[in-house]
Amino acid sequence: MPPTIVSPADCEVRAVIRFLSAKGVKPIDIHREICEVYGQNIMSDGMVRKWVRAFKDGRTNVHDEERSGRPSVVNEDLVQKVDEKVKENRRFTISSLCDYFPQCSRSVLYRIVTENLNYRKLCSRWVPKMLTDLHKTQRLGSALTFLEQYHNEGEDFLDKIVTGDETWVAYVTPESKQQSMEWRHSSSPKTVKFKQTISARKIMCTVFWDRKGVLLVEFLPRNETINAASYCETLNNLRRAIQNKRRGKLSKGIVLLHDNARPHVANRTKDLIKSFKWETLDHPPYSPDLAPSDYHLFLHLKKHLGGQRLQDDNEVKTVVIQWLTSQAAEFYEEGIEKLVPRYDKCLNIHGNYVEK
Repeated sequence: MPPTIVSPADCEVRAVIRFLSAKGVKPIDIHREICEVYGQNIMSDGMVRKWVRAFKDGRTNVHDEERSGRPSVVNEDLVQKVDEKVKENRRFTISSLCDYFPQCSRSVLYRIVTENLNYRKLCSRWVPKMLTDLHKTQRLGSALTFLEQYHNEGEDFLDKIVTGDETWVAYVTPESKQQSMEWRHSSSPKTVKFKQTISARKIMCTVFWDRKGVLLVEFLPRNETINAASYCETLNNLRRAIQNKRRGKLSKGIVLLHDNARPHVANRTKDLIKSFKWETLDHPPYSPDLAPSDYHLFLHLKKHLGGQRLQDDNEVKTVVIQWLTSQAAEFYEEGIEKLVPRYDKCLNIHGNYVEK
């Protein structure tokens, strides 16, 4: 017969034993009755007899008695002192803490650091530049301007954005550590990977795009540099590309987002953009984390090129253009839409770099 009550509390069973014992029921009958209700494995006959004797001797408590043990050395005072030592040297080790608190074992100190104080050992993050207060103020201003405009115009504002930048594309791009990962057994022989550097043979690529896809791709001829004149020619080509690929976009208005490189902010460039009646989004200096081409487009492009060996300029151009045109519109839309949470986070962290 299956038990009527499953997994009862110990104190409940003991209360039943105390009740039946007070009524004069024999221990063997008490054992039979609790087994019928709670199951055969609830308590042995000998344990029932032990509890019957205890209750007859005057015990009234059906709960477990508190057990005496070694008193804990962890208290608020100790936790506070450990916290002070941690703040003195963030690169501490548990072994070094043991020198200051010899009364505590390594495991106790580790528990205080990780559980009581909630510390975790994390690596520092590489950033493009140590931002000054002026840089942070500029980033805050740009974030506030962008978010206000997005709040007023909504998705129509994102539709107007055209962004672009230049990047070097090398003939040989080393694959990342993540790309070289393989599924192996723990007993599989270890593999080695030779360190590679980015090839010295490379070509400059300029890409302009919006949330629907690529608008313009240009490659800088060898032995030439990007200056105000060449960049203005690129902007003229961009205007023609928008006119051909995005019917009606020019009449709705263009919001150009590019960084503050010298050719981009030259007076000649500004005059040309003004003649187009385009609006320019203010881009703070040293802010690749707020440039869609840097944090999205070129990041994925370089991952695609990782491990490939290209032979000449024509092959580089072909591979880059094929990859850019093969990406779905959702890929480009995601890159533009990321601007909103990134500017919002930049505002919330007081102008510091946005990691993700």
